[in-house]
Amino acid sequence: MALTPDGGDDTRRRAFLKASGGAALTGLLAGCLGDDGGNGNGNGNGNGNGNGNGNGNGGDENETEETETEEETETEDNATEVNESEDNATGTDGNESDNETGNESGNESGNESDGETTGEVESTTAQFILNPAEADVAIEEQYQPMFEYLESEVNVEIESTRAESYTATLQAMRNDRGEIADISPSAVIAGEGVVDVVGIRIAYGASQYFSTITTMPDRGISELADLEGEQVNLGDILSVSGTLVPLTMLQDAGLDIGNAPDGDAAGFEAAYSDHTTAREQMVNRDDVAAACTGAFSSAPYVPQEQFDEVSQDFVDISAEYEGAGDAIEEEGVELQLLAVSDPIPRAPLVTRSNWDHPAKAEIEEAILNVTEEDLSHGDDYDGEPLWFTGVEEGNVDDYQMISDVMDQLGLEFEDLS
Repeated sequence: MALTPDGGDDTRRRAFLKASGGAALTGLLAGCLGDDGGNGNGNGNGNGNGNGNGNGNGGDENETEETETEEETETEDNATEVNESEDNATGTDGNESDNETGNESGNESGNESDGETTGEVESTTAQFILNPAEADVAIEEQYQPMFEYLESEVNVEIESTRAESYTATLQAMRNDRGEIADISPSAVIAGEGVVDVVGIRIAYGASQYFSTITTMPDRGISELADLEGEQVNLGDILSVSGTLVPLTMLQDAGLDIGNAPDGDAAGFEAAYSDHTTAREQMVNRDDVAAACTGAFSSAPYVPQEQFDEVSQDFVDISAEYEGAGDAIEEEGVELQLLAVSDPIPRAPLVTRSNWDHPAKAEIEEAILNVTEEDLSHGDDYDGEPLWFTGVEEGNVDDYQMISDVMDQLGLEFEDLS
């Protein structure tokens, strides 16, 4: 049971996203192929029986000697019998020797030949589902170093799919159409029993990040309470830094969030998209009063001194603090900071819980061992670099803060869990 801003009981406990249609979106799953290579043993590939063994050779010698000595004396025959006996003994040894040589040769030849054709274990194909955090980022190109790293560490072929929404990312995993995923922190709670947290991504040493609410300096907005009756742009409906945490911030400031995010807000007009779109629409449209985004989207446009005044945690923890305000001069856009959230655990990388394949454990180990160098693009890459520089071990307990946010908003994820 959540409390409304005026202290009254709010009995709504809603099945989250029933109206969002999130359960209809899916990804892809690729199968795993195996091959039983031939053992190439001596019996089939050049053993003593197949390559002229000692018995065969000995037999040929005896037949020749018997033909040539049919008219010779009994003494010569006796001598021939002695020779025949010796030849048979030699033939037996030859059979053993040829069998050993043939088997060794056959095994080596068979293994080498079969290893080149059918003996090698074929790689497993794993589908990597990517979360669409920012519309202007070619995310599949952005993640290419991660894909190449995993393929170099594990006998796996990575195929990627950009999901249509945060909800679709989780649905792909729930429907067994993805093996690995980049998901929102909220999906950890929604997807308990569906995905396993491998680790929390870190950016330049920080495993926490921040949500911001910004406005344009000419909109006449100086505090969150001024957003009453205005349009506020938010991120995806499941975005922690773009929607869920900002809604708690607006609620704490006295605004009536109504049934948002899975229904209409009461004290303001809520519009959902993604971090980039939310920010750019606010910049370009006078009817949008504020934008709720992750600091990774807003900080480059906010003067650093504004963060100094608003949040010491941001100054101490955020990987975005150092670059705050860097894009203002280049792009001619400056935002005004209204609020900064408490620290949020960064988004995790996860694997599908019911994926039963030896490659899963190997992939998880490789993810935890990835380095900043592994995640770097070559000098010829001019796109957006990966925002994280490593992954530290984590689990669902690290996302308790997200569960608390959902409790405050009166949200339930029963239809997604």
